[in-house]
Amino acid sequence: MNKIKSIGNKLGELMIRFVKTEIFRYLLFGGLTTIVSIGSYFAFSEALSVNGEISQMGVLVANLFSWILAVAFAYITNKLFVFESKSFKKEVLLREITSFVGARVFSLVVEDAWLLAAVGLGMNDKLAKVIGQVIVVVINYIFSKLFIFKKEKQNEQ
Repeated sequence: MNKIKSIGNKLGELMIRFVKTEIFRYLLFGGLTTIVSIGSYFAFSEALSVNGEISQMGVLVANLFSWILAVAFAYITNKLFVFESKSFKKEVLLREITSFVGARVFSLVVEDAWLLAAVGLGMNDKLAKVIGQVIVVVINYIFSKLFIFKKEKQNEQ
């Protein structure tokens, strides 16, 4: 019985350590960002549909609007909660925002290319959007971790 309790305690400690990790926070807030992106895309897609059909241009417009909402949400949560960037100096904010938006523009282009290809081949636009979000999450984490919220910038207050 003590062995089982000991294993349970160790598993609990591991779970607590994992919850405190950057990758967990990124997955949590990345998941919330994905909900913002997909939820707003679905709403914009429906608004731009005619008789239940959406054009390829409508797909891109809906995706752009959902991207704007998701990027704003993601920047704030990534800065404050995921990478814990503490500096609010004008030059640090300017560098972070421009590099964050630049990286997100890159992932938007990748996602748009995916959406055009998938929808052009007959895939449902909403399913294509969900699949595209997996690609986007990976790209965005790499850019955020390596280039945008660098740890050495954390000390600038």
